[in-house]
Amino acid sequence: MKFGEVIKSADFKTEKHAPVIEAPEKIKSEELFEVEVSVGKEIPHPNTIEHHIKWIDLYIQYDEDPNTLHIGRYNFGPSINEPIIKTKIKLAKSGKLIAVSYCNKHGVWENSKEIKVEV
Repeated sequence: MKFGEVIKSADFKTEKHAPVIEAPEKIKSEELFEVEVSVGKEIPHPNTIEHHIKWIDLYIQYDEDPNTLHIGRYNFGPSINEPIIKTKIKLAKSGKLIAVSYCNKHGVWENSKEIKVEV
């Protein structure tokens, strides 16, 4: 079994584990913009020692590029902080932001959002 086969995805409106990416759909090339990724936006996710989000990774996959670039990993402690991150990035070309989160009880979840870069 490959790791990609165990990654789960779902609509965040019906599944509390799916990460939500909030970012503009269109930006200008090299323009700094804010990205927020959260878990439990519509349905709150527990934040206890027994059941919590341990980390969120953020990636970019540029259009027509087979490589995926890692933007950052954000770690969380149970009952200390909520699984929400905000970061500022800039892109030179269009692509797909990919967020991956890890729940210590229910595994790895992903979601993505297309970002169009206007030159």
